[in-house]
Amino acid sequence: MTPDNLSLAAEAYNTVRQRILRGELTMGQVISRRKLAGELGMSFLPVSEALLRLEFEGLLESRPRAGTRVRIPSVEDVQGHFVVREALETQAARLFAQNATPEEKAELQRLAVRIDAMAAQVESDRFHYLSLHEKLHRRIAECSRCEALCDAIEKTHALASTWMCVARPSTPEEPKRNHQNLVEALTNGDPEGAGEAMRRHIVSSMTRAMERLQPYFHLHQTRGASYARSAKKQLQARITLEQAEPVSA
Repeated sequence: MTPDNLSLAAEAYNTVRQRILRGELTMGQVISRRKLAGELGMSFLPVSEALLRLEFEGLLESRPRAGTRVRIPSVEDVQGHFVVREALETQAARLFAQNATPEEKAELQRLAVRIDAMAAQVESDRFHYLSLHEKLHRRIAECSRCEALCDAIEKTHALASTWMCVARPSTPEEPKRNHQNLVEALTNGDPEGAGEAMRRHIVSSMTRAMERLQPYFHLHQTRGASYARSAKKQLQARITLEQAEPVSA
């Protein structure tokens, strides 16, 4: 690809990724390459490259003669993802406890306060929350001083973000200190305690994700092999999901 096409592919990638994370493109929704190229004023080549990258990251899925859609996860997809995250981020937490500077620890403490405050707000900006959440886990990995581990963890973030805010609670919850408690454990200088705190944090995240994604697991079983291409069928699928989603997470 030419430099111009690479730049356009990056623009298309960021646009589609943000739409998925904002919930503008829902799980199972088919993406028309022709329509997307027209919206962005691009040719098929950079759009196809962007969608291929998103498919590689697990955000999209494609089938021959069916098209491309936002990936609908299976139970095995989610469980496998969190097994990998637990292994990676537990090790990052141990190394963070050993290697992070006082300034880096203070930075994470401030970030954890912001994340927990946003989590308690029903009307908080979903994309902003996800960005801060990704930043916290990325900074933990970066402060481990292991570049390979940092790269591996970063690749897991986007997929998990599409699952995090499904079926957000419709009423405010009691304020929680989930991320502040995690950071406190990571900053007390005990690598094994930090690793165990991260392990519990990841297991708790998996439990919440499994609860929130139950309607999508059903959708994966009933529509896993078929793509609803018409707007009417996609609307019907969305209504079915909204009616099935739990009211709290």
